[in-house]
Amino acid sequence: MILRASLPDLNTLTPEALKALIVAQHEQILSKDEQLASRDEEIERLKLLIAKLRRMQFGRKSEKLDWQIEQLELKLDELVASRTQQAAASPVSPLAASAVNQERKRGRYRLPAHLPRETRKILPKQEACPDCSGGLKFLGEDVSETLEYVPEHFKVIRQVRVKLACVRCDKIVQAEAPSRPIERGIAGPGLLAHVLVSKYADHLPLYRQAEIYARDGVELDRSTMADWVGGCSRLLEPLVEALRRHVMSAEKLHADDTPVPVLAPGNGKTKTGRLWTYVRDDRPWGDQTPPAVWYAYTPDRKGEHPRAHLREFSGTLQADAYAGYGTVYEGGRVKESACMAHIRRPFYDLYEAHKSAVAKEALERIAALYAIEDKIRGRSAEERRQERNEHSRPLLESMKQWMEETLGKLSRKSDTTKAIRYALGRWDALMRYCDDGHLEIDNSAAERSLRAVVLGRKNYLFAGSDAGGERAAAIYGLIGTAKLNGLNPEAYLREMLSRIPDHPINRIEDLLPWNLAAELAESSHRAA
Repeated sequence: MILRASLPDLNTLTPEALKALIVAQHEQILSKDEQLASRDEEIERLKLLIAKLRRMQFGRKSEKLDWQIEQLELKLDELVASRTQQAAASPVSPLAASAVNQERKRGRYRLPAHLPRETRKILPKQEACPDCSGGLKFLGEDVSETLEYVPEHFKVIRQVRVKLACVRCDKIVQAEAPSRPIERGIAGPGLLAHVLVSKYADHLPLYRQAEIYARDGVELDRSTMADWVGGCSRLLEPLVEALRRHVMSAEKLHADDTPVPVLAPGNGKTKTGRLWTYVRDDRPWGDQTPPAVWYAYTPDRKGEHPRAHLREFSGTLQADAYAGYGTVYEGGRVKESACMAHIRRPFYDLYEAHKSAVAKEALERIAALYAIEDKIRGRSAEERRQERNEHSRPLLESMKQWMEETLGKLSRKSDTTKAIRYALGRWDALMRYCDDGHLEIDNSAAERSLRAVVLGRKNYLFAGSDAGGERAAAIYGLIGTAKLNGLNPEAYLREMLSRIPDHPINRIEDLLPWNLAAELAESSHRAA
């Protein structure tokens, strides 16, 4: 509660006392303006710092930034909340009030049209004119909207199977019990979908979900929900295998991996497993094949794992410089295509740290290449190839010559030398995208697919076991593929889980996300 000092009786004050009071009030207002300005500057500084850290978050050793970002965001929330609270509780100068209003305006956006509307008519209390008691007629109306949230709720579905008996022979007739996603389980497909999406897409561990459900009076033990996750994982194995086959049948793949801390059996410590991602996405060159992502978990990062994952793949692999891919490229069945983003990253770090002139020029040259990619995105593969050979190839050849000349002027041990040598060492693989319009300039598709995993590490800390890592990989693949196809992952899982218990195994591909898109769109339209 803010205590306000009451003004003295102005009629009793002398002119000198009035002047002194005005000066004091003016100084107080200036002081408040300075405090608000200082807080606004701190808010903007924190926003910039968080944005910078987020750019680094998915790069090398990015997990070390999670805690720092979380703390900064908490501080930012407190500052913004304090500013709003103080602005509402105390009078401020017109300048400060204008700044707060501008901030509020920036935060406004048009409320989504697809949301259901509830109209509440607010009529005047008066039934007649308050001045002359005359009758009132409709003149117009003012409309405003507020965004409200109605929590989702649980319900129990009573399945009553009626028994009928023959009047002649007493034979009993009864419908078979409907299949359930988990045999004899109490969870319906909607609840299972919600648990899976909350855990793997919204990063809510099961113990937190249990606490949330308990607030609605539904006591669900963590072990029960863990059984559901395991049961779903087993149920979905054929579908995940169908997803893998679809991904591996592509002619070009994006690949990457990220560390996953896993609880080691017996000693309570953690070991480092790996989660690998393989992305099929040919939309940038206008192909209509549904995009998809398949994940695989392994207990370590040995090169034998990507070799096993890609045993059926034949085409071009866009990936980083991990040495384990070396055996994959042997024999020529799989061709290597490098990633420009990995070439750019060390130069960006150098420029941010030292404002290096060499790094700046490298960034500008790379930016020119990305500008060409923006221009040709969505065009046919042949058009992309022609544009790249005409415009990108000369820029790349010029950049290589510049790098070779610059290398001779630098210390052998400098970070800039390392960045240039990394680029030159990957040059043949880097140039490959100019000769093939199906390829991309970088491996961003794979890196984007791992963001959910990186974010989830903040809450999970580690997977419970190698089996838990494999379950996560399976569910990540279905959720990630649903998102790539523009579907709500929870709606997709709900629909798929309601069908899969009775679905023929030889038609399991029918339940892949893009094959249910039409049904999901229709059900969403009916619900609206």
